[in-house]
Amino acid sequence: MSPRTTPRSQRLRRPPDRPPRVRDGLSAALIALACLLLPFGALAAWAAYGLTDTGRYVRTMAPLATDPAVRNAVADTMGAELTRELGLPLRGVMGPFVQDAARSFTRTDAFRAGWDAANRATHTAVLHAVRQGDEGRPVTVDIAPVAAEVKRRLADDNVPLADRIPVPHTEVAVLPAADADRLRKGYDVLEVAAFWLPLAAVLLAVAGITLAGCRRRAVTATALGTALGGALLGLAIAAGRHLTLAGLPAAPHRPAAGAVYDALTATLRTTSWLLLALGLAVAAATWLTTRFGPAARPRTPIPPDPVPGPTEARA
Repeated sequence: MSPRTTPRSQRLRRPPDRPPRVRDGLSAALIALACLLLPFGALAAWAAYGLTDTGRYVRTMAPLATDPAVRNAVADTMGAELTRELGLPLRGVMGPFVQDAARSFTRTDAFRAGWDAANRATHTAVLHAVRQGDEGRPVTVDIAPVAAEVKRRLADDNVPLADRIPVPHTEVAVLPAADADRLRKGYDVLEVAAFWLPLAAVLLAVAGITLAGCRRRAVTATALGTALGGALLGLAIAAGRHLTLAGLPAAPHRPAAGAVYDALTATLRTTSWLLLALGLAVAAATWLTTRFGPAARPRTPIPPDPVPGPTEARA
């Protein structure tokens, strides 16, 4: 055997070259950035695409018409406004009667029709203001379509004198001018973020996995980061609910506000749970394939080169 010849066992057992540390560091940075952008992208997409659909918004808010907390809050507001318009004391003889009448009305089909019409009109007005509205002008809603819908439903229920209910064209301010201007500026940024943040998160994750020296480990890290992002998103939703309810001046209306908040964020909460479950499932699958897959099976040892026997010349 020539001294320059390398044995076959040494050639096969030579360890592979390790990837540069810079490459692994860049891969880890890309994966971490992708996992960080993922919950923000989900939040922006929910706000830009979920809350701006009028039909979806009305369908989301429709079940709240039967929520006891929401009905009580609406009945209290209606009773207070009626007694103020009629010049009656709220705690006088007619006050409880007006309150009972308002509570009875919230249990009718006419109230549910008016609730849907009011939500549709309000959402359409706010959406038009943030997209095409003029700066410095408040957002107003004409209550005539709402009153017309209530009148039609009462007439269908054969309520006496329902056809004589007036339908005035009255503009009601639902958003001050300063809040409308801030919402308009934020909406422009939100539209851009809703498209680019999720796309950037996906591209960064793919690039990080591609650059990784051990792609199986990179997939596991990405999956765990996705699960962590889903958990952080769920915590942010819960913290936002607490801060929103704590900032309300009227404590009796907090259950109704909580019901509205839960209805609006239902899709976002589902997204956070999906991210958490998907990340944990992918991480578990990667770990199982590493532990019990073909890569974990013991390899057959390579037999050493046979020792050459003595030749005739040596003998």
